[in-house]
Amino acid sequence: MSQLANQIAVVTGAGRGIGRAIALKFAGEGADVVVVSRTQENSEKVAAEIRALGRKAWAFAVDVSDGNAVTAAADKIIADAGKVDILVNNAGVTRDGLLMRMSDADWDTVLNTNLKGAFHFTRAFFRTFAKQRAGRILNISSVIGLIGNPGQSNYAASKAGLIGFTQSIARELGGRGVTVNAIAPGFIETDMTVDLNAELKANILKQIPLGKFGQAEDIANAALFLASASARYVTGQVLTVDGGMVM
Repeated sequence: MSQLANQIAVVTGAGRGIGRAIALKFAGEGADVVVVSRTQENSEKVAAEIRALGRKAWAFAVDVSDGNAVTAAADKIIADAGKVDILVNNAGVTRDGLLMRMSDADWDTVLNTNLKGAFHFTRAFFRTFAKQRAGRILNISSVIGLIGNPGQSNYAASKAGLIGFTQSIARELGGRGVTVNAIAPGFIETDMTVDLNAELKANILKQIPLGKFGQAEDIANAALFLASASARYVTGQVLTVDGGMVM
């Protein structure tokens, strides 16, 4: 039996990488999926893949840092899909640089997308989740939010912030039967890591006990568990999927 049958999932940053993998995994387990990315082209492409699996899909182009745009999209999603059972806040960007040379724009872009974007979408669906007294919210953090990384103070701050956000909202919605958890991926082979040079990759691999980078599928599998009935008694947690890197 499909683990997510008859459920509606909203996945942000679903146009590629981890978000796309989660959207397709959920669809494969019976969910209908709202695909949210920055461009309509990417959203439509993944929505088409979901429809090919026999599930319904809706494609939205939304800048998650724009609160008004998110509110409008959320209203349309409820109108079109009728409900939301699962929200995955995955949209994220990087603007790396040492702090002494980091611009306000680079700081704000990362915090507004990675952290404020999750706030916008969670707030937009908060009453929906509370009223139906059921649901799953997943926030995609990072091991960088747990241990930091030189040249990524903005990214680390945004991902650490997501963990505190996750735990706070888990407490707010716990009495309504809604679970809220975070996943902290390690180094995953995506568009964001493909450009790392060979020396840097070798140094990173030395820090990973399993000796290899993860795949987007590894994060999608973790998301499926947390979104499923199997995780009904799990909330406010951070599931680290990193090959043992930060244990």
